[in-house]
Amino acid sequence: MSTATPPVYEWNTLPWKQIERRVFKLQKRIYQASQRGDTATVHQLQRLLLRSWSAKQLAVRQVTQDNQGKRTAGIDGIKSLPPPQRHALAASLSPHHPAKPTRRVWIPKPGNPTEQRPLGIPVMRDRATQALVKLVLEPEWEARFEPNSYGFRPGRSGHDAIEAIRACTRRQSKYVLDADISKCFDRINHQALLAKLATFPTLRRCIRRWLQAGVMDGSDLFPTTAGTPQGGVISPLLANIALHGMEMMIQAAFPHHTVDGRKHVTPHLIRYADDFVVLHPERAVIDACYNHITTWLRDLGLELKPSKTRIAHTLHPTDGQVGFDFLGFHVRQFLIGKTHAGKTPGWRPTRLGFTTLITPSKTAFQRHTQALAHIIHQHQAAPQAALIHHLTRVIRGWTAYYATVNASHAFTVMSHRTYQKLWAWAQRRHGNKSRGWIAEHYWRPSRGKWMFATPEGMQLYAHSRTRTRRHVKVQGARSPYDGDWSYWTLRMGRHPDAPPRVAAMVRRQKGRCPLCGLYLRSEDIVEVDHILPRSQGGDHRRRNLHIIHRHCHHTKTAQDMSGAGRGTDDNSQTTEEPDEVNVSCPVLKTSRLGD
Repeated sequence: MSTATPPVYEWNTLPWKQIERRVFKLQKRIYQASQRGDTATVHQLQRLLLRSWSAKQLAVRQVTQDNQGKRTAGIDGIKSLPPPQRHALAASLSPHHPAKPTRRVWIPKPGNPTEQRPLGIPVMRDRATQALVKLVLEPEWEARFEPNSYGFRPGRSGHDAIEAIRACTRRQSKYVLDADISKCFDRINHQALLAKLATFPTLRRCIRRWLQAGVMDGSDLFPTTAGTPQGGVISPLLANIALHGMEMMIQAAFPHHTVDGRKHVTPHLIRYADDFVVLHPERAVIDACYNHITTWLRDLGLELKPSKTRIAHTLHPTDGQVGFDFLGFHVRQFLIGKTHAGKTPGWRPTRLGFTTLITPSKTAFQRHTQALAHIIHQHQAAPQAALIHHLTRVIRGWTAYYATVNASHAFTVMSHRTYQKLWAWAQRRHGNKSRGWIAEHYWRPSRGKWMFATPEGMQLYAHSRTRTRRHVKVQGARSPYDGDWSYWTLRMGRHPDAPPRVAAMVRRQKGRCPLCGLYLRSEDIVEVDHILPRSQGGDHRRRNLHIIHRHCHHTKTAQDMSGAGRGTDDNSQTTEEPDEVNVSCPVLKTSRLGD
């Protein structure tokens, strides 16, 4: 990739297809060099990518057009940049630029509104620089990360972590160390993190400036002596780098070995960001793992949170509880008769005497029930169609997250709970009407089936309509930077977090964006777009919809608007009105708690 002065382009006419291919080509070379342990080549290619004009354009586009929080301002108050200023920012982007303090924003913790956690929002320039550095660092560490690390990594999700737990527990009952690191992002030791990065001086100084830039809480400036502020583009990657090595440490401390003919297996450590579990059939090994991990975390300035760390067993009661919760799922084994229990593999299979079930956790049930009750309460006087629209979005998302486990009974229970809340909602609106009138007015039993529906036929999506299906875990240490697009495209078209309509379009388009021709990657933000706008007679049928990148949709919309301004005899498409079909979503976006 040449660092010569690039040609002059307008922002909307930049050759994004060529730009992305150039950047990915270098990223793939970094990934391959890191795999073979060629540190000198890795650093040489990283310096080249850090100076690359194409990489700078991609970094600016990510923070100004693609990211969900793109309109959140830092301490300078800048929320958005017009195209000329995007060009200027990309031209001046440099890792040598001084870092500014982040703006602290407090948000409630999921499931605990009384507690809050801080977010650090960098200014636009620092966000773009962090995106550029992430393009440089991520391929190197994707080649080095442990295979059972699943959080905040491209192409991986919480569903992969759950499938790893299923594979580990389906043939044997085990003790579990269910652990959580206390304030992980806020307490990571800076010197330990920089030492683990082991990168070249320019990047090390750049990252140190971000870590020590401080935070502005209102009008007060506070220094940051530890931690990586949540809210930055590169913070999740830095946290993963800091926690890298925990699994290898456990494997080195407890290797496979045989004593007196008895096999001793290595504990399994499965981690999603700062949440992890360790599984092993022996309690003594789990206790020893707890001590090893506590010592290992102390060197990073971290510690386990006692209130969220416990030792459990998947089959037998421990402290009155059986099983454990992880990422909104409950993992437990049940004793069962010989005609239903699973069998061990081999020439002479042995009945296990138990079965492993993974279901939505009680906490997930409560949160989802509260979310539905809140929506229904907010729509006491709203039309039925508005209530159906808002409920359906929440129900589809929740059921899609849990559709890969044993959730059929849970979906049936939630369908009944929803019916009860909707019946109370209808009775509150029509206290002087009979039960028969309310049923006919809102559930339409005369049509042959009780469905909460409008006279026009708009129906509420019931939990029980979702079919459960098994998720296929990502293979070993695979990464999107290996360039195997056929493998990653197949996964995107089957991923549980992709809505069925989006997944079907991804498969139909063979994983490519029809406008730019590039593959849709796991971290891309995509939008459902009308091929023929509704203003020209287009409809919502599948043949008139396709999946495109968000930035491609911006370009298409601008072209449609310019075409509309030239008159009706122009062949260009006119702009379309926003509606519920034209929505955006990451293909593999995952909610850790299933909400």
